[in-house]
Formats: sequence, C-alpha cells, structure tokens
Amino acid sequence: MIDVTLENFESEVIAASMQTPVLVDFWAPWCGPCKVIGPLLEKLETEYAGRFKLVKIDSDQEQQLAGAFGIRSIPTCILLKGGQPVDGFMGALPEGKIKEFLDKHVPAAEELEAEAAEEEALDALADGDPEAALEKLQYAVATDPASDDARFDYVKLLLQLGRVDDAKVAFAPVIAKTGTVRRFDSLQRWQDAIDFVATHADGERAAAGFDAKISANKRDFEARFGKARVLMAQQQWTAAMDELLEILMRDKAWSDDLARKTYIAILDIIEPPKPKVAEGQIPPDDPVVASYRRRLSSVVLS
Repeated sequence: MIDVTLENFESEVIAASMQTPVLVDFWAPWCGPCKVIGPLLEKLETEYAGRFKLVKIDSDQEQQLAGAFGIRSIPTCILLKGGQPVDGFMGALPEGKIKEFLDKHVPAAEELEAEAAEEEALDALADGDPEAALEKLQYAVATDPASDDARFDYVKLLLQLGRVDDAKVAFAPVIAKTGTVRRFDSLQRWQDAIDFVATHADGERAAAGFDAKISANKRDFEARFGKARVLMAQQQWTAAMDELLEILMRDKAWSDDLARKTYIAILDIIEPPKPKVAEGQIPPDDPVVASYRRRLSSVVLS
C-alpha cells in the first residue's frame, strides 16, 4: 500500500496502471467505514500477490485529486487500468464483494505465471537456447491454456524446430479460432505450406519445377504461389514474400486475396518480440518487417 499525493500521483497511479491495475482508496482519518475497509484492502493486496496495486488518497488533504475523480462520499475505491478509470465502488463492502469486483478486472494468478514463463522463454531464445525456451512456453500454455500469446509462441517455435506433429497437437485446441485470431490463421497457413511440401518427395525438385513453369509463363500464379509455399516450408521468408509480391504486382486480388493474406501471415510469423525500452519510449520496428510492410503497401496502393 502506498500513500499518494498530487506530487506522486502521476508515477504511482497513472504510470503504474499501464503495467498493473491500480486500486485507489479515497479515505479520511475521521471516516469510520474507511477504517473498516482499509485493512481489508491491504489484506487483499497481499493475498492477490501483485495482481493489483493498492494506493490510498486522503481526500481531505488531496482535495484536488478527490475533485478530479468526482468523489462525493468516502470510502470510494476507483480502479485504473492503462491510465484510465475503469470501475469503482462506494462504501465498506464485505470481503467477498470486493473479491468479486477485483476478479472482474485483475489478471488471474495463472495468467501472471504464464506471462512470467513467456518472458523467461524470450530470454532463453535471446541466449540461443531454444530447448529451454520451448520448455518455458510449454509450461506457460499448460498454466494458462487461454493465453493466445503463449500458444502462438509455442506452436511457432515447434514449427521452427521442425517438430510439425507436436505443433499440430499444440495447435488443435485453438484451430477453430483461425477465423477470428489473425496470428492463428498465420500459423495455419504456415502449417498448410509444410503439408503441401510434404506431398512432394523433394522440395528442391518441386521448387525447380515451379521455376520452370514461371519461366514459361510469368503469369502462372499457381506456380508462383506453389514456389512461395515451398519457400515458407523452408523458412526462407523474404524469398517467399518476394514471390508473393510478383503475384500482387500483376493481380492484387488473385484467388480471393490469397497472395496478400499469405504475405501478411509471413509478416506475423517473422515479427520478433518488441525489445524492452525505457518508459515513454516507442520500441523500434524490426527493419526487415518494416521494409516488407512498406513494399506491400506500395504495391497494394499503387
């Protein structure tokens, strides 16, 4: 619990709520109900173990802050997320009701645990240890099966390591979401490319066959798309996008936008996690992803 004044409000409430939900307890020393709910909120902050942050504002001493939040009676609690108030309640509610309120807004313990495992996985990848990263991501998915981010990263790494069958098993619980979650659709397109190449005995020979067809007819888009899928399966991402651009430059809407959708899928797959930067700074874009996004825009908008 932290006592907040006008001087530290920006850092302890607004900035802090960008990372963790912040519950602001407006109180006053003379308020009887405040003395009841105050210790209860502190107990819950400990019990929730970092899932939200509790701050207290003396509404008598900090009338400007109380006025800014439209406080008419105390105790009043306001929850902030992402720098904005999202909900609140008045009065000394019983513990069960406060928990119901918190559980609507704060991340579940499993979600935080999964996020921590994801962070450790990214660190392992940065250190060149994909097997350790895979173990962390597997744990994250098992801990929080609803985490789309953890599952995307897990399936993606399995595919990168050539463990296609394991990737399909891990992907199966969310395969129905490919129509609503674009990154899952992107993974499905990658898996489809791998399956496509698996039907050919020799990927190199298949690519050569597509090259021969393209040489004979620059507008053989089926051959160009087939070659792009071979390149995707081989994780030759920029070469695959170059081939898809050749289609888009000649026919932007070919085969119900198939080339553009596949190009976007590759961008989703190759985009690395954003690097951590100081507060208030914008992380830089990956130069390859940024370059190929610009190329797509110039072709589509031309």
